[in-house]
Amino acid sequence: MRIVAYTYTDPLIEESPGVEIWGWEIDRVYQDLGQRYELDRLLADLLLEPCDYLLVRRLDELGDSVRDVRQVLLKLQELGIELITTETEIAPQLNLLQLIDKIQSNQISRRMRQGHARNRLQSLPPPGKAPYGYRRGKDKYTIDKSAAPVVKDFFDRFTIYGSLRGAVRYLEKKYNKKISASTGLRWLTNPVYRGDTAYLHGEVISDTHAAILSRDEAAQIDRLLRRNRRMPPRTASAPRSLAGLVNCQHCEQTMTVTSVSAPRRVEKYLYLRPTGCTRQPQCKSIRYERVLNATIDRICEDLPIAVNQIGMPNMDGFKAKISQDIIDKQQTIAQLPELIDSGILDRETVELRTYKLKTEISQLQSRLAAFPPVNLQSLAQAVSIPQFWLDLSESERRFYFREFIKSIDIDPQSSNLDLQLRFIF
Repeated sequence: MRIVAYTYTDPLIEESPGVEIWGWEIDRVYQDLGQRYELDRLLADLLLEPCDYLLVRRLDELGDSVRDVRQVLLKLQELGIELITTETEIAPQLNLLQLIDKIQSNQISRRMRQGHARNRLQSLPPPGKAPYGYRRGKDKYTIDKSAAPVVKDFFDRFTIYGSLRGAVRYLEKKYNKKISASTGLRWLTNPVYRGDTAYLHGEVISDTHAAILSRDEAAQIDRLLRRNRRMPPRTASAPRSLAGLVNCQHCEQTMTVTSVSAPRRVEKYLYLRPTGCTRQPQCKSIRYERVLNATIDRICEDLPIAVNQIGMPNMDGFKAKISQDIIDKQQTIAQLPELIDSGILDRETVELRTYKLKTEISQLQSRLAAFPPVNLQSLAQAVSIPQFWLDLSESERRFYFREFIKSIDIDPQSSNLDLQLRFIF
């Protein structure tokens, strides 16, 4: 029994499959990429040496039109070769006419995907409505001057306070623009606002249109989002800087900030108390100011030591290497048109190669943006002064605490709190 297989791959929309997709022991595989030269060779070989079974993924791979597919099927029928499709439940040998609609549908879908793929090669926007803050232009997104300031103000608010829900509430209060927290998160992570265009499978092309966010602002937002994922829910917008950071060493519960006021008095007192403590008697609450002052003293003492101990790698060297890789790929893109003029490559191949290089450049730029904006060792020295922390507001202090501290473990029973800091590095 002789079994052969045939695949057709359009490089614009898919990658060529491997031989392992068949699950059969195949005598020979014919693979076409863009053109159907191997299909012609297959039909010629079958006249000289017929096979028992021919495997294909879908019937529409046998031609560019229903007529082409029908002619191939008739030739296979004349040779007595059984055709098996692996990605369709329809048996093609039962009724050829019943397959016409299915083949036409698949080919229409393929042509639509090819059209979208050609748009990607030209860095054109994907189909659909433009994100809020933009309009669809002829060949790229253009900034909507009435909506873009609203989006920019939302980004600025989140960058200052690091609170997604707080930025959403701010937008509703100032602009009467109501969005959900999930929509706000999509705004914060959408490449369009950074001047980039995202396509199928998460592929991103950089600098396709005017950006609302600068690269530095986008990198800061990404760092804030990563930091907030480590925090307990709803603590990112908490008004107190220690919210979500303090844990009790005894019951291992997170300590929340509570406000207490005495009868007929205006003054309010802040305490940290463990939530869900199951110990008997329960772990004690402790004055917020006491923990705050102890945290500031400990971070000024421990942070420089911790930074020196981890032995920070040469970030400048890594940045320079990635920057050089970006320059090399940009130079390669600039040289590709010469290969068309010299006849070495055709235009379609050059467009595919250019698209791939642009997506690789976008990935390198994302890696570059993920590096810390400043040298950690010099920053550690600067923030190791108690007065630096005391001069900050609670929201500013919250921002800086979460840049360095993963958690704060305390012993409420101890007279000196026995406070231990766990840094994020």
